[in-house]
Amino acid sequence: MNEELVRVDNLVKYYSVKGGVFRKETAQVKAVDDVSFSIAKGETLGLVGESGCGKTTVGHTMLQLRSHTSGSVTFEGKDILNLKGAELKEMRRKMQIVFQDPYASLDPRLPVGESIAEGLKIHKMGNAHERSDMVMKNLRKVGLQHFHANRYPHEFSGGQRQRIGIARALALKPEFIVLDEPVSALDVSIQAQVLNILRDLQKELGLTYLFVAHNLAVVEHISDRVAVMYLGKIAEISPRDELFINPQHPYTQALMSAIPIPKPNRKRERVILKGDVPSPLNPPTGCRFHPRCPIAEEICSREEPQLKALSSHPEHQVSCHLRS
Repeated sequence: MNEELVRVDNLVKYYSVKGGVFRKETAQVKAVDDVSFSIAKGETLGLVGESGCGKTTVGHTMLQLRSHTSGSVTFEGKDILNLKGAELKEMRRKMQIVFQDPYASLDPRLPVGESIAEGLKIHKMGNAHERSDMVMKNLRKVGLQHFHANRYPHEFSGGQRQRIGIARALALKPEFIVLDEPVSALDVSIQAQVLNILRDLQKELGLTYLFVAHNLAVVEHISDRVAVMYLGKIAEISPRDELFINPQHPYTQALMSAIPIPKPNRKRERVILKGDVPSPLNPPTGCRFHPRCPIAEEICSREEPQLKALSSHPEHQVSCHLRS
């Protein structure tokens, strides 16, 4: 295992719900509730779960795009959630993000070359000629040509716009990139192209990724380890191959059963979960998955399980009372 680059400890993010004449806080949305994990240099950690489970909020909070409620995020040994001013600006150069919607994340009034160069100007990297060279170099890295720099976002396809988003993230030569569902809005054939670009760039530049997604097949393709989230908490975290061969948490098993098998004569037994995902405004007591869990026992509704390693595989951790 390589040296640790990023560590998240007990990260919490609650959103206030206000109401009444005086707009007082009436409740809290527990979007992220005590999440911990680490990512080694050069590693890709896949973060998966249903829509609304808090996975995107984790990525945004790690980069201070959203304020945190409590907890810490350590990058190269430095707690970054309390940085401000020049220190925060310097740290953000090393930590970038590729957003889910490539069109919404690009300024429609700017040629894409200027959008890519914007970060270089803010961080005062090079003169105008050097910045232009950097833009062209990064466009080529993602499979685009120099003349694309003068075009506007609406002139590109969805896949090309996402490549531009990746080029913009690369411009500042970061060490860590949060990939927030970067291929979920793309056609399957284009998804494969973008994923291959990301893998090639990681090998070439030694990048570290947090890959946020809800598609387990995509996560299996690109990740070294996978963390599964449910209703603001980590349910299971494991090396990729171990997780896909031997999923332990009932929620992970249900997710795995929904992955299509590309062989018509083979069928996978589906695990159909009962009920709906509870509201993060009022999550269940004990294990948050217990109202939908097919194997839940009385202790599951009473006590909250801790994320603990399996005795047979120390790197495989599960938050379940009935697994050991």
